[in-house]
Amino acid sequence: MTKRDFYEILGVSKSASAEEIKKAYRKKAIQFHPDKNPGDHEAEEKFKEAAEAYEVLSNPQKKQRYDQYGHAGVGGAAGGGFGGHDMSMDDIFSMFGDIFGGGFSGGGFSGFGGFGGGGRSQGRRVHRGSDLRVKVSLSLKDVAEGVDKKLKLKKYIPCDTCHGSGAAGGSDYTTCSTCHGSGHVTRITNTMLGQMQTSSACPTCNGEGQIIKNKCTSCHGEGVVRGEEVVSFRIPAGVAEGMQLNVSGKGNAGRRGGVNGDLQVVIQEEQHPDLIRDGNNLIYNLFLSMPDFILGTTSEIPTIENKVKVKIEAGTQPEKILRLRGKGLPDVNGYGKGDLLVRIHAWTPKKISSDEKKMLEKLQQSANFQAVPGEGDKNFFEKMRDIFE
Repeated sequence: MTKRDFYEILGVSKSASAEEIKKAYRKKAIQFHPDKNPGDHEAEEKFKEAAEAYEVLSNPQKKQRYDQYGHAGVGGAAGGGFGGHDMSMDDIFSMFGDIFGGGFSGGGFSGFGGFGGGGRSQGRRVHRGSDLRVKVSLSLKDVAEGVDKKLKLKKYIPCDTCHGSGAAGGSDYTTCSTCHGSGHVTRITNTMLGQMQTSSACPTCNGEGQIIKNKCTSCHGEGVVRGEEVVSFRIPAGVAEGMQLNVSGKGNAGRRGGVNGDLQVVIQEEQHPDLIRDGNNLIYNLFLSMPDFILGTTSEIPTIENKVKVKIEAGTQPEKILRLRGKGLPDVNGYGKGDLLVRIHAWTPKKISSDEKKMLEKLQQSANFQAVPGEGDKNFFEKMRDIFE
């Protein structure tokens, strides 16, 4: 069977404007729409035929190829149907909805029987329990190593009496007489385009498709009651303040055997007495006296696991930063560990004795204690460069 000319299908000339082509397709789509012609297979084919013609002629590039090479230029050989363009009915109704201002996309009309559309079936409603949200405080050690947590939560749990079904004893469910078990009802309204079908949850059974004969007296037919549950979960190493972990299925139970919600765990960090977190790095502020700077010393530095001794070389300048590699926090995605940065600050006494003052005044006059440009005069950017060397 030879394909008909696209211009002939829409009833327009080759010189027709884009607006004229659109208007012609609109007219054909309304005329042959399946809802206006239930069971009419000839109208159904003309509806699809018009959609294929418009899909090509409304596209400037495809229209140019069609004008030059005919059906071969747009991939369609002789023969009917949509084989050349692989358009589904969803494609057609999406395009149809775009033209008519929405509301018809994805099969908004009924009467698709005969060409695979079928009315969109909607399953019975399955209730989902709501999510729970808890905050969990972690020490820096917990963050560094990861931790197993066990919480007792007050939440909705399945009713023990009816095992979550909502039905009393051995009573059964009965099929809803309004929706006949489908969970939804269909309404047909007349519009300028013909009959339009809409679907919504059944008001009698609330979309469940079934009605309980005798409700459980413990949960009043809901299938859930207030209770407690102990929930265990693992928090991985490297998490940070404000991160949120999702524990699937540990939220409130769903009504009448529905799906459980999730548990959302929000991370809070406890402040460490000595260490400051900076991403995956840790910072420790070390205060030394002037004699320690001049003569050198050994200081004990706290880490997450224990304490380590660090040698401070004689002549170390204030504000120097020492890097202890790998003594920081692990990356939550497993990309190694951060470092511990030791910032060395000068500490000066607020009060000194008269003898100490005399000694300092004597040192103040010494040429060796005069400030000279050198290592101690590095600017901010040079100090930052030292950090990452």
